[in-house]
Amino acid sequence: MDRDAFREALLGVMERKTHWAWPAFTRGEVPADRLHLHLEQEYGTYVREFAVLLGRAYVQCPVAEVRRDLAENLYEEETGRLSRGRPHAELFLEYPRGLGMDLERFERVELQPAAARYRAALDEATMERGWELATAVTTIFVEGTRYERGELDPNAPRRPEPPLSSHPLVVHYGLPLASLELTKVHRQVEGDHRAAAWRMVLDHVPEPRRVAVAEGMEEVLRRWSDYRDEVAESCGIRRTSDGSGGASAG
Repeated sequence: MDRDAFREALLGVMERKTHWAWPAFTRGEVPADRLHLHLEQEYGTYVREFAVLLGRAYVQCPVAEVRRDLAENLYEEETGRLSRGRPHAELFLEYPRGLGMDLERFERVELQPAAARYRAALDEATMERGWELATAVTTIFVEGTRYERGELDPNAPRRPEPPLSSHPLVVHYGLPLASLELTKVHRQVEGDHRAAAWRMVLDHVPEPRRVAVAEGMEEVLRRWSDYRDEVAESCGIRRTSDGSGGASAG
């Protein structure tokens, strides 16, 4: 697989990292008393230990330039000292705190079955399949969005950045703007992280490893999609006949 084909394979994965239920979440159709299920599963699957996932890629990598980029990302995730001065996992908890949720639930998250399988896929990818897949999964898949092409092509759409006052949690659930610290941090540092992610993977994954990395990304996407299906169902969102999602009558 040459570099261009590798790039397109990875972008193809990311352009399918979109879920039929997400518009229902952004429209505020999840009942407020179920919203905690979404936040808890996100926290438990990857947010709480994302720095650990990055660390696994770092310790396996023999390429000094890649390690430096991973180390910077890891340092920011674990300490926040390149931005707001607080760990990103800690900033994430400002969402449930601002919504008046019981934060003790986040100390003892029990992953639902598909969420557990998604987390297992992340663990396998970051511990058992080499530094190349570990780096791609953490920095491109987990941190990236369906707008990754815009990070590489100035003519492609970039990740939208609407006003914070338009954030769905603010508009539909009354989250205070002060609780969006993680969103602010992502807007501050993610540009550099996106550029570094693609540089690490496209410039340094050797040609013989590219097919395995692309296939590994496809596997993680499948587990992620199943996980998001499960979260949607738990939050009362059902897939309609046209393929979109909406709140269930019950």
